[in-house]
Amino acid sequence: MGRYIIAYDLGTGGNKAALYDFMGNCLVENFVAYPTHYPKAGWHEQRPLDWWQAVIQSTHSLLHESGIDPGEIECLGISGHSLGVVPMDKNGTLLRDMTPIWSDSRSTFQASTFFEKVNEVEWYQVTGNGFPAALYSVFKIMWYRDNEPAMFEKISKVIGTKDYINYRFTGNIVTDYSYASGSGVYDLTSWAYSERFINASGLSKDIFPEIIPSTGLVGVLTHHAAEDLGLPAGVKIYAGGVDNSCMALGARNIKEGRIYNSQGSSSWIAVTSSKPILDNRIRPFVFTHVMPGLFNSAVPVFSSGTSFRWVRDQICQDLIIQAHEQGLDVYDLMTDQASKADVGSQGLIFNPNLAGGSLVDDSTNIRGAYFGLDLGHTQADLIRSAMEGIAMETRLALDGLRRMMAVGDEIFVVGGGSRSKLWRQIYADVYNMRIIKTNIDQQCAALGAAGLAAVGAGIWDNFEVIDSVHKVEDITEPDPQNKAIYEKIYPIFIRGMHYLSEIGDMTADINLTRSNTHHGTLPTS
Repeated sequence: MGRYIIAYDLGTGGNKAALYDFMGNCLVENFVAYPTHYPKAGWHEQRPLDWWQAVIQSTHSLLHESGIDPGEIECLGISGHSLGVVPMDKNGTLLRDMTPIWSDSRSTFQASTFFEKVNEVEWYQVTGNGFPAALYSVFKIMWYRDNEPAMFEKISKVIGTKDYINYRFTGNIVTDYSYASGSGVYDLTSWAYSERFINASGLSKDIFPEIIPSTGLVGVLTHHAAEDLGLPAGVKIYAGGVDNSCMALGARNIKEGRIYNSQGSSSWIAVTSSKPILDNRIRPFVFTHVMPGLFNSAVPVFSSGTSFRWVRDQICQDLIIQAHEQGLDVYDLMTDQASKADVGSQGLIFNPNLAGGSLVDDSTNIRGAYFGLDLGHTQADLIRSAMEGIAMETRLALDGLRRMMAVGDEIFVVGGGSRSKLWRQIYADVYNMRIIKTNIDQQCAALGAAGLAAVGAGIWDNFEVIDSVHKVEDITEPDPQNKAIYEKIYPIFIRGMHYLSEIGDMTADINLTRSNTHHGTLPTS
């Protein structure tokens, strides 16, 4: 038996590879980017061959940086961004150079024809597919059929992102339950494809890949793949899972009721439970967990880190220059500046929906705003208000979950926003919850993928090891005085959301002429 596991987190922006020992400790990691192409409005495409090259490059880098003997690699695991539609023929040939990724929305017409046969609310209740319908895989496959019939006729299977990489590893085509749950034709509680939904799509059920557990053995590394990767043939490959569920596993959501908050370009609050958390109003998106018998239900906020980046680029040019000259992180300078402002930012309130609203808002047409702005406000107020507004927007998601289930008094945070002590304090005060920060933040999906391989290979008896990997670095308690201030501001923030949603609907025709849409910031890795 070897001594190490390699895990891949195949994300929207690139592939993160990480080398783990058998205790779940990350020894080396690296990141290889690949581009997204936007050939037409609503089209978001990537090259599967770019994914494969990124996996090859990152594997070689891991081996070089660690200096380990490749023969000590026991197994590989993978997490992949969701809703992929990679068309393969019966010989395993890739049929399209570029394929739509999860945020591609070209199949609006196909979704509308499907819902002439299937009640849309019922579909959501069965599938838990809470993103805009056109993003889901089945409708993109229908688009292939309707718009590229010659290519479609050659299709044997349409597979997901990480499933394509597993095919390149082993020559075998399968998926897992978590990835299949984003297909648009998956029945969550039956843990199987829905024949009724497949029939309504007009597609053959054979086009959807066989489902195995996330800990299931896909196969072993072929000689050809081993040569590309610099690894020995015969290394075991485990199925892995969709990024949302791998992240939940890596974020310690291994038991009923555990909850975490991902704070990145987009944000979401996710809970793990034995039943899907469904609501027709705010539409939590649900994926089958990579752990049997569990589900991950999440309420997203589309505009968080992306909006804070806008504040950086448009309001903090001086800090960008300072960071460049002094070799500092501009976000550290921004939060340092924000710490000089009073709690509540002198009455300045920021709505962060610069990329459009999510379903926690009254309308997806909402656009962001500062309100309460006067001549006395400073750059520090503008930055802090943005941080407070992002936290309040995310609280809308938290309150949505609170209406559906009991939520405890603490929450685990991951992602870029979790690294800032000021951010964590603001979230603690706005949520009125204890904020837990551990040594694991942006590595959650990779850790989840490594854990799946470890359990699949029998290295771990169960997923309880995940808890031991996490080492608490900080516990942030709500400050009673700050909490009292935010409890006064929050109703004003909500009223502002109502007005901004109404204005957004009135100006929708103007906003639709702009090329920026919220689809690029939906929550996924």
